[in-house]
Amino acid sequence: MSTTEGTSANRNSEGASSKLWGGRFSGETDALVDQFNASIDFDRRLYREDIAGSIAHASMLARQRVISEGDRDAIVAGLEQIQREIEAGTFEFRLDREDIHLNIEAVLTERIGDAGRRLHTGRSRNDQVATDTRLFVRAACDETASLLRSLRGALIDLAEREAETVIPGYTHLQRAQPILLAHHLLAYEAMFTRDTERFAQARARANVLPLGAGALAGVTYPIDREFVAQQLGFERISENSLDAVSDRDFVVDYHSAAALTAVHLSRLSEELILWASAEFGFARMDDRYSTGSSIMPQKKNPDVAELARGKSARVIGNLVQALTMLKGQPLAYNKDNQEDKESLFDSVDTILITLRVVTAMMPTMTFDADRGRAAALANFALATDVADYLAKKGVPFREAHEAVGALVARCERDGQTFEDLTLEDFRAAHPAFEADVQAIDVDAALAARDVPGGTAPGRVREAREAARARLERERAG
Repeated sequence: MSTTEGTSANRNSEGASSKLWGGRFSGETDALVDQFNASIDFDRRLYREDIAGSIAHASMLARQRVISEGDRDAIVAGLEQIQREIEAGTFEFRLDREDIHLNIEAVLTERIGDAGRRLHTGRSRNDQVATDTRLFVRAACDETASLLRSLRGALIDLAEREAETVIPGYTHLQRAQPILLAHHLLAYEAMFTRDTERFAQARARANVLPLGAGALAGVTYPIDREFVAQQLGFERISENSLDAVSDRDFVVDYHSAAALTAVHLSRLSEELILWASAEFGFARMDDRYSTGSSIMPQKKNPDVAELARGKSARVIGNLVQALTMLKGQPLAYNKDNQEDKESLFDSVDTILITLRVVTAMMPTMTFDADRGRAAALANFALATDVADYLAKKGVPFREAHEAVGALVARCERDGQTFEDLTLEDFRAAHPAFEADVQAIDVDAALAARDVPGGTAPGRVREAREAARARLERERAG
């Protein structure tokens, strides 16, 4: 069909626009513009929020005697029927009705007549869509935070199961000092705790009612915004009508919290991928969370972890898209804001599925404690402990650092480790060494870090118990 044919076919019998907003127009929009302008293919996802907002709005209008109670009852019954049809998959969404708001309103009006036409009294699609999106973001924050708590619980459980497992800690991806695997896992629990807090903060900022702002300047009817806020569970109402309809900071808040969560998931996934490699050999992936190669029969690929790492890129990209969409907009509402939804939906869906699969995968991981302990001792990982030994005997730390560095250089030159050195070898590096230096081992190195936040077994146990108690308080509260 040509553009001209598409335009003609969409005109009503009088040649005027058939759009619900079309009173000022003498003809239909071009068919290509209808396609370009429509958002129903994706914003139909907001039907629950849109219907809930409309029911609250109609209830308020009747309470304020702007519409009759009969109209309210007809509107509510009609909207509830439409919701049942949408959920049953029998509701027809039409592109020419542009968005979720007009699709629902048009069908409602067809069914109940003038009562349906009165529903939009005292509101605009501008404050309507802002309300719908805030309701969606609020629920998404709740679900994301709940899944983060599940992941944190899985990490705490794994830290308890692997309480005695030792691995090398790294800086610059070089073996640095021995640590407990539980200490490492609890570091991620701390990251995801901060993420949980960020979603709670994002929820609080989203939990503001914009309905009543109208198109941009407020409305002329005696509406009760506080009543609508109470009906929809909003903590407060927006204070400025211009800001209410144009603000999408709360969308950026979700994106921002999601992007950091995705980064933390990516970092965890990267370590699992490394640990499961033959080069590290600290961990093994369960078959349920691995895949094979189509050509190499020996391969066991950590695809779940790799996808979790890779999907972080799209979540980060969605944050950039949202910020870029907003940066050039003058007040108040602009059609640009239609573009906030696809990236928002994508970030929500991506974060939720990634949290679910990583949470399910973590308990299935197994670890090679012998290999982890051997690696924790290799590459002179106890060098700092030997330097600390000298410092505790009164040797300035920089002098101790230099002496132990010389010992490392000698061992590397001669193909030795600290375990190969005699007391005379140690004393040749510094006279303060005594026989007890040879008692420094992995367990002593761990136990020596007996400070709050350290990797000593007792401190890690305390940290794990504190993390579990904090998580239980959150779930209860």
